[in-house]
Amino acid sequence: MYKRQNVDGKSNPVQSREIRRAINYGFDRQKMLRYLRNGIGYPALSGFIPFGLPSFNEERVRGYSYQPDSVRILLERAGYPRGKGLDPIDLNTTPQYLDICEYVQHQLGELGIPINVVVNQAATNNELIANSRVSFFRKSWVGDYPDAENYLSLFYSKNHSPNGPNYTHYKNESFDLLFEKALITSKTEERIKMYSKLDSLVMSQAPIVPLYYDEVVRFTRKNISGMQINALNLLDLRTVRKTIK
Repeated sequence: MYKRQNVDGKSNPVQSREIRRAINYGFDRQKMLRYLRNGIGYPALSGFIPFGLPSFNEERVRGYSYQPDSVRILLERAGYPRGKGLDPIDLNTTPQYLDICEYVQHQLGELGIPINVVVNQAATNNELIANSRVSFFRKSWVGDYPDAENYLSLFYSKNHSPNGPNYTHYKNESFDLLFEKALITSKTEERIKMYSKLDSLVMSQAPIVPLYYDEVVRFTRKNISGMQINALNLLDLRTVRKTIK
């Protein structure tokens, strides 16, 4: 399913589901938010659908938390006991997110997963990712509209990059069939259940490593009222009032 290769033609460790799951279990997202983002956001301990959307369900969708023992077990299954023999994995990022990537690098390194952080300028990084020239990279997704379909579309096989947002080239027939069924389902409750199943399927295969669900923070003056925050962080001033003394 993940027969990606490096630019030099060599196979990459992240082709292994066990390695991808080990990476997901190998760092503390709560500490990452506390120390690197001043507590702003929510640790991504569930699926890819973010906190705040109706389809978010931490009970139905099993995500990944910090579990060093699980990392050791998965490395053993993958044939790399305590990381012995595991080639370094290149993690491509931009200067803006270097601190987060170095945090992940440090924690994974302590558990036997060697990470080599590669820093690119934003335009270069985006081009490398879009053209499948890197196998492991840091990237974010901001929803275009407040529906889980916009997030799950990143794993639909017909959206493979560079023509679509499926940068991991995830391909799963069961996912595609259920995703297409959800698109034509008009009943909200049924569609939400389908979204949860799709999210669970993605998490079980671990093509991505969710870091955190972002949080919007706004500062206003005391004489401003009615300032609301919505799911897409759009500035809506229709209900905003300013008191003049």
